Amino acid sequence: MAILVAGGAGYIGSHVCKLLHKRGFSVVVYDSLIHGYRSFAKWGEFIQGDIGDAECLSSVFSRFKIDVVMHFCAFIEVGESVAEPEKYYKNNVQNTITLLEQMRKHGVDKFIFSSTAAVYGMPERIPIAEEDCKAPINPYGKSKLMVEQILEDYASAYGFRSIRFRYFNAAGADPDAEIGEAHVPETHLIPLILDAALGRRESIKVFGTDYETKDGTCVRDYIHVNDLADAHIRGVDYLLEGGVTSYFNLGSGSGFTVREMLETVRRVTGRDFKVVETERRSGDPAYLIASSDKAQKVLDWKISYSLEDIVRTAWAWQQGLVGKTLT
Repeated sequence: MAILVAGGAGYIGSHVCKLLHKRGFSVVVYDSLIHGYRSFAKWGEFIQGDIGDAECLSSVFSRFKIDVVMHFCAFIEVGESVAEPEKYYKNNVQNTITLLEQMRKHGVDKFIFSSTAAVYGMPERIPIAEEDCKAPINPYGKSKLMVEQILEDYASAYGFRSIRFRYFNAAGADPDAEIGEAHVPETHLIPLILDAALGRRESIKVFGTDYETKDGTCVRDYIHVNDLADAHIRGVDYLLEGGVTSYFNLGSGSGFTVREMLETVRRVTGRDFKVVETERRSGDPAYLIASSDKAQKVLDWKISYSLEDIVRTAWAWQQGLVGKTLT
């Protein structure tokens, strides 16, 4: 089976490619390298291209017999989406439609979409279930929900079958430290804390210490990137076996406060660092925790990595980056 992984040179996409290759799939990595790295495209045939480039996509579908397409090409920075909504709607929605058009033209009807917990907005209950209200509060979350709705319409109109995976704080790195998390700019909590532990930043900021949680800081659900990758391979199997269009939360089902994360990093790394407490950020809910019961039941998926595993693998990756430039 041949899988086209759009965005396969990025953080999550590259981990999925490695696991697909390990499990015997033929992989085609398609990435613009705007945010991805050529050195991450180690597993499969690499083609540089944008999902908004219909001609390039057409040549890929003509050259390879693709069975399933995975999409990891979205822009993901919430703050940037507020400042530059046009950029997000063009790439995350318009360009995705271009990809779907080319799939239809070439007879490919199975699709796995990287969605987000941001589609829920400010949650009404914890843990969040798939059927809970979708009310995104920023253009990033809105763009993802738009694509989810498009995929429902494609299922009704064209018999197009898809899975939408809604992520809750992907984290960690490949246990072999071949690939890992490297965003520019980096905005995710764990790599930022590790940067502080390595002395690459002066301090780590904690936004809000007066939430109604056990220690006053926000609670978030972290999931190892390899657990995410495993869910995607199970999603491929589900679609190949005739599974219908569906959607799944991917999270651990457990939450950890920011203070607990800081202490876990101190424990795993054996290093201390400066912490600066500051005001809450607008739009940050006290709790974001997923119910992943549906994925466990339908896909027979389960979590294999603990919070300490997440930090330990991320730490090994970050240490290996010292003095290096990714290309």
